[in-house]
Formats: sequence, structure tokens, C-alpha cells
Amino acid sequence: MAQRYFIGLKFSIKRVIFTNMKKTHYRVVGVMSGTSLDGVDLVHCSLSYLKGQWVYAILHAETIPYENQWFERLSSAHESTLAQIDDLDMAYTRLLGTRVNDFMSRHEISNLDAVCSHGHTVLHQPENKMTRQIGNRQELADVVGCRVVCDFRVQDVALGGQGAPLVPIGDRLLFASYTACLNIGGFANASIRHPTNSVAFDIAPANIVLNHWASQLGAAYDQDGHWASQGVLKQDLWTALNALPFYDHSGPKSLGREWVGQNITPLYTRFGYAPKDWLATFSDHLAYQIHRSLRDQKGILVTGGGAFNHHLMSCLERYQPGAYILPERTTIEFKEALVFGLLGVLRLRGENNCLAAVTGASQDHSSGCVFMPSNFTVI
Repeated sequence: MAQRYFIGLKFSIKRVIFTNMKKTHYRVVGVMSGTSLDGVDLVHCSLSYLKGQWVYAILHAETIPYENQWFERLSSAHESTLAQIDDLDMAYTRLLGTRVNDFMSRHEISNLDAVCSHGHTVLHQPENKMTRQIGNRQELADVVGCRVVCDFRVQDVALGGQGAPLVPIGDRLLFASYTACLNIGGFANASIRHPTNSVAFDIAPANIVLNHWASQLGAAYDQDGHWASQGVLKQDLWTALNALPFYDHSGPKSLGREWVGQNITPLYTRFGYAPKDWLATFSDHLAYQIHRSLRDQKGILVTGGGAFNHHLMSCLERYQPGAYILPERTTIEFKEALVFGLLGVLRLRGENNCLAAVTGASQDHSSGCVFMPSNFTVI
């Protein structure tokens, strides 16, 4: 089964069924697990196509944190063998199915059009034609008992793309009133809307690094950026971070945990500063790189966990006063899960949900695998 995740081999296996499902109203559950490992984000939402526009409503939403065992397994998964990843994939699929079932039971959710899941990325090396998200298996549909749309990245990498970012189609269709959308999660990424197309790319590591240094101080994350505000910006570290070659590459471009391990982790020992100083310096570095990428934009929607980091937001405001807009809390926390709900709906409709201008693929395309429960029968 590992073969279908490594491009150049088959990436389409008897899995794509019930596409071109055209109607005007859909009820789905969107599922997202990001590299910051905060937990599984679940959104029950309605998506309607009315008068040529998509509109949404978030009906229920919650984040279910990972237990320590799962946090450790997922944070080290990129170092595992393929056989180990296969085993993890099966176990994680069962975990994800249980989380979705519990969510649906608590909120008495039924009669869904689909569960639309990003899965969890454990390998992402598009330069090597390789990407893998675990939890995207037939067994997920069997556990939740309804149609599942998932595995959105593989086809894009097969078509020469980065397989990321995937959210910009949602930014274009659901958040068109903003000139740009910035998400600050494990990584910071942005999409910029132009009159005829969208441009999007990963900007820099974000919470994947900040959370590491918070853990050295005994917490999962630096609440409100409190520790960062007490640290001292170290100029030599700031300069070294900003000199990383990735920042001078033009898009499309994307980042993965492997890149952090190769480029950021070695600096932890090279610059042996205290955690608070690392938090202060990296926060300013991140704000600076975001500013470099979005300096010409105004009216920038900010979502993701980093939006709650008051210190980071003050750094952004210092570089670019008045440019950033925070929506209500539910959108900040669950925008990505919502957008994966939309990606799944677009896949069911047979409509493009991956943009070549964003990922660098050879063409726009409708990506994702569709599974029905094994016991499904047509009457």
C-alpha cells in the first residue's frame, strides 16, 4: 500500500467513485490535523452554491487534543521506516474514525454528504515526488459509515506540483472580500488574490518552532506570547534565520517537518540561547518574513493558532501597521477544516479544487479520493 503515496508509481487505485455530484446544498464534516499537533479539528458545516457564489455556515466545531502517546508518535513519524508508517497509518485511521464518530454522536449529526479529511502529513518532499498523509484509507469510510473524501495532495504532486498549499481555493471562494489570507499554524502560509488568479505559498515555520521552545519551559505553547515578550531578540540568530535560502525562492514553494529538521534544528545548538530569547527572536523573524511576503497587501485575514499569540501579532503590527484583520474566534480556529470540507464538495462535483498557479502543477485539477463504506450497496 505504500506505493500509492510515492509519485511515479500508481496514485489512483479503485477509489474514485460517485463524483460529479451536482446540487446546491451540502452538509459535511471537515477534518484537519496540522503540523503543530494541537489536535484534530472537526467542523460540521453547510456549504451552499447560491447565485454563482459559495456561502457557508459553521454548525458545530471543536478541537480534540492528542494524547501524549499520539503526540510523540506523530511528531517523530517522519523518521520512521515505510513499514512503520504503514502500521501508523492503519492505527491513525482508526483513531480518526473514532474521533469523527464521537463528534457526530455528541452533536447528533446525521445524513451527511461526506466526511472530508486532510489526514495528517508525515512525509512531504515534493522535490522528490513524495508526499504522504496518514488516515486516508478505505477503513475511515468503514468506521464512520458514510462517504469519505480525502488524500488531496498526492495527485497534485504527481502532476508536478507542491501538493500544497491547498487552502487557497477556499480563500478564493469563501473569503473573497480580503486581499490576502494568512494562516499561522505549524507553518505560516498565505494566499494573495489577484483579479485573474491566486498566488499562494508557505512563508516560514511558525508554531512548529515556537511550540518546541515553549515545551522547554514546560508548556505545550507560549500562551499569548507571554514568554516571547520577556525574551531578548538576538541579532546574530535573527540574521542566521533570515539568511536561510528558502526565503529567497520564488513560489510555488512549500515546507515540511523534514525541512525544519534540516535547517532550523541545527541552529538550536549552534545558538545556545535561553528558550525565552529563542521565542522572542523567532517571533520577530517570523513576523519579518510574513511582512516580506505580504508588504503590498492591506486587509489581510489572519487565522490559525498564531492569531492568538499577542506578542507575534504585535510584531506583525509593528512591521505593517493596520494591515491585519482578526475574524471571530471560530473562523480563526477552524478555517482550514472548513476549507477541507469545501475541497471535498468540489471533488464530489468534479470541479477543480487544486490551482496550478498556487502549487505549480501542470494544470488545475479536481483532487482527492472518494471512498464509500465497504458494506455500501446501491438500491
